[in-house]
Amino acid sequence: MRTLLLALTLTATPAFAQANPQIDYPGFQALTASVAPERATRLVKFDAFKAEAAKPGTLLLDARSKDAFQRGHIKGAVNLPLTDFTAESLAAVIGANPDRPILIYCNNNFSNHRSPVPLKSAPLALNIQTFINLVGYGYPNVRELADVVDFTDPKVEWVTG
Repeated sequence: MRTLLLALTLTATPAFAQANPQIDYPGFQALTASVAPERATRLVKFDAFKAEAAKPGTLLLDARSKDAFQRGHIKGAVNLPLTDFTAESLAAVIGANPDRPILIYCNNNFSNHRSPVPLKSAPLALNIQTFINLVGYGYPNVRELADVVDFTDPKVEWVTG
């Protein structure tokens, strides 16, 4: 009986995966594949990241939860949790220029591995989903912090809530 249920589940999954027209997993896979080579060229070392963040018009976007952001973030960052990304919310935060330079970072950019930046599983690091989503929503000028830094280092300019 257990084998039969497993077989039914496995054979039924593809049909269920396409049942909701508002969820497009094959589209997500295609977007992810198309973004991968571009993302590899958009990784920025810490010193260049900080220099870019200081330029007028550049958005330093923190897509962690509101709670994590309030407990600590890089000075100058603006918070929009990934779970709140929609075309409208992104436009409200980013503005009218889709080519605006956007810098992103996540928990996995910090060596501290404690609140508010506990280490995430590497394949599930927030930078990955954030990058894919921003490009998918039409924002091509996204760059990502490449380094792992200590948020207590004064150069990071960590703001504690």
